[in-house]
Amino acid sequence: MATITLTISALPAHVRTARLMAATVARRAGIAASAIDEIRLAVGEACSRAVAAHKLHCPTQPILLQLIDGSGPDPASESRTDATSSILRANGSATQRFEVVVSDRAPAKDTEETATPSLLDGLFLDGEDTPPGGISGFSPGLGLAVITGLADEVKIDPSDRGTVVRMSWPLATEHSPDPSSN
Repeated sequence: MATITLTISALPAHVRTARLMAATVARRAGIAASAIDEIRLAVGEACSRAVAAHKLHCPTQPILLQLIDGSGPDPASESRTDATSSILRANGSATQRFEVVVSDRAPAKDTEETATPSLLDGLFLDGEDTPPGGISGFSPGLGLAVITGLADEVKIDPSDRGTVVRMSWPLATEHSPDPSSN
C-alpha cells in the first residue's frame, strides 16, 4: 500500500492539481478506466468545498489530500502511532480499495449538514457568488451530495476542528476487462 500526501493552499487553482494527482494515482493503483472521471469529479468537489470553507475561516491553513493505494499491505502505517494513522485507513479496508481523504481545518458551521440533504432543502443560495468549482446559486451541500453519488464509499466527519471527507473505490480485478481496450 502506498500513500501519497498532498498539501494545498486554499486557492481554487490548486483544486485542478488535486484532481490531476488523484486521477494519476488512481490509474497507477489499478482503478478501472471507467471510474477515473468519477474520482476526478469527486476529488474536485471535496477540494472545492474545502477551499471555500478555508477562504472564509482560515485562509492561511493548508488543506490535506491523501491518496491511498490499497492494493497491498503498508508496513509504514502499521508502525504509526501519531494522530494521522486513523486518517490513513479511511474506510477500514486494507486491500483492494483506492481511497482519497480530504481534510480541512475550517470549523464546520453546521454540523448537521449531511451528505444526503433533501432535494431542495439548503441547496440554493441567495445572491452568493459561484463557489469554486460549483454551480452558481447552489450551496456547498450540493457538492457533498454529488460526492456521495460518485464514490463507492463515502464518510463525512464534520467537527469544530475541520471536516474530513473520505471516499473510496474498488480496484479493478484482474478478471474484469478494461472497457477502453475494446
